[in-house]
Amino acid sequence: MARVEVSTRALRDLERLFDFVAEFDPDRALAQVSSVRAAFEVLADHPLLGRVAEDGRRELVLSRGKYGYIAKYRWLPAEDVVLILAVRHQREAGYTEDQ
Repeated sequence: MARVEVSTRALRDLERLFDFVAEFDPDRALAQVSSVRAAFEVLADHPLLGRVAEDGRRELVLSRGKYGYIAKYRWLPAEDVVLILAVRHQREAGYTEDQ
């Protein structure tokens, strides 16, 4: 089982996404961010679950209807670590900074 680490950048992304939804529905915001965090833990057992992205990175699509998210991550097999790099809403054009 791999260890899952969430980068500072990805934590900031989660805070930003939480704040956006919490402005209108705090309960939904908490449920959505909790669901995203739980999905990260699935990567501990299945680090290749996400689709292949650029430069050896992968993307985990977290479908929640119109409120889905995409997490960019890298699996480091030598260290047995899944590093979550960034998270964005599926309707955002891209990640706020290239990771």
